[in-house]
Amino acid sequence: MWAAAAGVTGIALLATACSGNSDTPSDEGSDGGTENITLTLGTFNEPGYTDEMFAAYEAENPGVTIENKKAATSNEARDNLNTRLASGSGASDVEMIEIDWLPELMQFPEKFEDLADPALDGRWKDWKVAQATTPDGKLLGYGTDIGPEAIAFRGDLLAAAGLPSTREEVAAELGGADATWDDYFAFGKRYTDATGKPFFDAAGAIYQGMINQVENAYEENDGTIIAATNPEVKDIYDAVTKASVTDNLSAHLGQWSDDWTASFQTDGFATMLAPGWMLGVIEGNSAGITGWDIADVFPGGAGNWGGSFMTVPSQGKNVEAAKKFAAWLTAPEQQLQAYKNKGTFPSQVEALASDELLGSTNAFFNDAPAGQILANRAEGIIAPFKGPNYFAINDAMQSALTEVDVNGGDAAAQWDTFVSAVNALG
Repeated sequence: MWAAAAGVTGIALLATACSGNSDTPSDEGSDGGTENITLTLGTFNEPGYTDEMFAAYEAENPGVTIENKKAATSNEARDNLNTRLASGSGASDVEMIEIDWLPELMQFPEKFEDLADPALDGRWKDWKVAQATTPDGKLLGYGTDIGPEAIAFRGDLLAAAGLPSTREEVAAELGGADATWDDYFAFGKRYTDATGKPFFDAAGAIYQGMINQVENAYEENDGTIIAATNPEVKDIYDAVTKASVTDNLSAHLGQWSDDWTASFQTDGFATMLAPGWMLGVIEGNSAGITGWDIADVFPGGAGNWGGSFMTVPSQGKNVEAAKKFAAWLTAPEQQLQAYKNKGTFPSQVEALASDELLGSTNAFFNDAPAGQILANRAEGIIAPFKGPNYFAINDAMQSALTEVDVNGGDAAAQWDTFVSAVNALG
């Protein structure tokens, strides 16, 4: 549970005043782009970048070779980066950072290059830029994707249960623009009562969708921790554990576990929350499976789950070349290609207004007009405040939910464990 907090503490205790050298091969003077260099890129999950894209960049920049170091999960990538920042060496030239653990690294701006560039002003949604900007105006990351949320569902499983099963029917059944979480859970109870099968994949996933709609869930804007006393947090925890365990709507799986991955091949559940980046994950895990679709609806209104940034650690030898590469990766053209490849929905203003995006369909999801659906779902997003303690608090909550949903623990006891963990933060 406290690996999250320990990782950041390690940075603070072990970091030295002068940065160490990257282990990336490099020649003297390579920042100018005149020598052969290898630029390493640290990513995780399915960000949508391909070898073909890297080859195109290499062709446009003779002498540059791209090496993608891809972690399986966001948590693995975070642990790797924390270790390398603490030791002063070994970080990739460009590191992808997820929004939930960016705030803790914002406490150490000296570890990263300032990416502010007047030529790129206006490229991203304002709230996306604000998430990566320090109080004194240093821009630590270029935005990649955002995570507007819709509902992904197995139309074949819903139809077999005699329930609404097209994207229009599911959206209407959940209440359309007025959809609530109560509507979602009520639909789930109908499905589970009719089939005896799970409605959604994991309590932790449902909680994440709900908590991301709370503007100040865990901390006030001044950093005051309120997670243990905020009634909205407790209400969401109670609603999720009731739906998951009491009503048995959950498949009782931990997201990203081997069992969770395998469940896509065994009709393991009928619906799941689907930020844009999750579409690639679902498709990747569901090879040979038909029936997936996307409904233009989300309980509680707009919601954003996830979204990442490209940063340039200052310890590298190729920081100028890395800045150029990070800017290229997050240009509208590359983000549209990443969206086409894996569904990672762009944060770039130009990309969001493009006919290429708005007219796009997703063949795997029954030819759903995914671009328009996710653009609709992005309307009205209010980015919740995430301070330096967000990751540690949310990790403690996810641990509690896993204990209840997956391992059969007592919900009241696990809430008390969460409260103790939060109080230990001070």
